[in-house]
Formats: sequence, structure tokens, C-alpha cells
Amino acid sequence: MKKIDHLFVSLVFLLVILGLIALTSASSELGQVRFQDSYFYLKHQLIFGLSLGFLGFLIATKINYHYWHKISFFILLFNILLLILTLTPLGVSSGGASRWLRIGKISFQPGETIKFTYLIYLAAWLTEKNRTKKFSKGFLPFTIITALIIVLLLAQPSTSTALIVLMTGLAVYFLRGASSKFILETILLGVVGFGLVIYFTPYRLQRIIAFLYPQIDPQGSSYHLSQSLLAIREGGLFGVGLSKLSSKIYYLPEQIGDSIFSVIAHEAGFIGATLIIFLFLMLVQRCLWIGKKARDVFGKLLSSGFGLLVGIQAFIHIACNSGIIPYTGLPLPFISYGGTAMVSFLTISGIITNISKHIKS
Repeated sequence: MKKIDHLFVSLVFLLVILGLIALTSASSELGQVRFQDSYFYLKHQLIFGLSLGFLGFLIATKINYHYWHKISFFILLFNILLLILTLTPLGVSSGGASRWLRIGKISFQPGETIKFTYLIYLAAWLTEKNRTKKFSKGFLPFTIITALIIVLLLAQPSTSTALIVLMTGLAVYFLRGASSKFILETILLGVVGFGLVIYFTPYRLQRIIAFLYPQIDPQGSSYHLSQSLLAIREGGLFGVGLSKLSSKIYYLPEQIGDSIFSVIAHEAGFIGATLIIFLFLMLVQRCLWIGKKARDVFGKLLSSGFGLLVGIQAFIHIACNSGIIPYTGLPLPFISYGGTAMVSFLTISGIITNISKHIKS
């Protein structure tokens, strides 16, 4: 057994540290206005995100990653049950969405953990033969389980998470050598399905229209996108400086979550934003490298899949904030405010770290 991959671990915690710095700067005035505590959001992230996530990281680092193969079905099934519970009276609603469950004073989002339990299950499931070539043993069950999760996520509603699940699933399925016919059929089903969902839900359709024609309603449906772009433009090359929030507390929605990249570009400029993108690219590359060196199929798919998951989610977040694709609320991995996401990302980072202990020379 070798030592852990220090480069991978360093990249993960460098992103976490930069995220805490960005959160501190972005949330100080917001915390003061809402809770009379400039460090409210930072303390909440440290207690319910970083501390629990670091514990999950340490535990996952010590557990042989093959253990997750054995329990993959059960943790996915449990997570699906939690998703269903969010749609019952046990779910906690906020902003018109039912994405949370609450136990005592702690609330969490099963939609965040499903990304990882689905990835672990898929990597384990694909280790068996004939999963990528035969319709009845491969494409059909893959489509059914993926569609079930997507439907539950859309019902919350959480369109962006549903999209992440589909894209990550297809990427891992492709890495395993799935028939190009299966991949194309799944993409076609996904495009048609998401297209129908968007068409028949006005607020989703409005986001597409706002992206295509932002000048139509700059104070309404295009507001979030236009203010994100304004924050980025104001940052320039070097940024306005940390904690110099200018007026974004008043004009930029979700500045500590779905718009955190715009805040980073605003305060650290093009240089700071480029650094964040570079670190994500390095992290994805390192996950793929660990996957390539892993000793078995499960390790290869899990590490590579995690890298692709981080890469896809980071790309969508940055692209939405930059006006490259239609806006959809999605946190930036390791950086955005949110305890469930932080715990999940750090825990599976611990699993990848354990895989790195067993890679080939």
C-alpha cells in the first residue's frame, strides 16, 4: 500500500480554503443585516459543513474503498427514500421548493447526497459483465434507475441537480465502454424529456427566454443573469478587493451560493477567477489520473466519475454566472455556502484518497 496522493488532497483543501475566504467576504454584510453577526454564515459553514465534512473525509480515507461497493445498493436506496420524503409533509419548503429534510435543528438536502450515492452505485453496478452491451441487462435498468432519480429531483423541483445526475451517469457509462447507440438513445431521451419539462413549466421556460432575450425583462426574469454579469465586469483584471462589496449586497441574488463565482470575479478579478478555474481543471485531471492508475474497474470508474462530476458541476455554475448557458441555480463545489454539499464532496474526496493508496506503480 502506498501513501495518499498529496496533490489531490492539496487541491481539495486549497479550494475549500479559498471558498471560506470568498464566503467570509461575500457574507459579512449579509450576516450583519440578517442576524447582526458578520460571521454568521462562516461559522455555520465551519460547524455544519467543514467540520462534519473533514470528519467524513478522515473516515472515508481509512476505509478500504471496496467496502462502498458492498453497500452501494443500500445507500442509494436509502437516499431515494429520503428524496421521496422531501415531497411529503416531512419535507421543508423554501422559495417554492421542497428540497430539505430536518432532523432537530439540522436540515440537509438529499438532492446533494444523491449525486454521490448514485455515482457509487453506478460504478459498482458497472463492474459486472454485459452492463454496457446488452439492452435488458444494461441500457434498460440504467435508464430506469436514472429516470426515477431525475423524476424525483424534478418534482422538488431541482432541475440543475437532475441534469448533473444525467450527465454524470452518461459520462461514467461511456467510460465503461457503453455502446454508442445506448449513449445516443439516452441523450435523445434526455433532450426530449427535459425539453417537455421546460415547455410545460412556465418558470423554466422563462429562464430560457431570458437567456436568449435578456433585454426583454432586465428587472424580472433576466435580473439574476444581468447582475451576475455586472458583478464580473466591475471586477476587471484585479478585482475591487476582498470585503469591498460595493453594491452587490443589494443587486446580486444568492451571492454566497449560486452566484459565488460572480462574487469571486468581482472581488479578485479575472486573475482570481482564472485561478479558481485552473484549480478545478487540475483537480479533474488528478481524479482521472488516479482512475487510470486504479487497480480495478470500481476504483477507475469511481475516481474518474468523481472528477467528471466536479468538472461538470463547476462548469455549469461558472457558465451560468458568465452568461454562456441559461441560468440555473447550482453551487460551486467546495466553495459555495451549504453544509450538505460540503460534507458530501469532502466525504467522497476521502474515498478517492483511499483509492489513491492502492494505485499501480
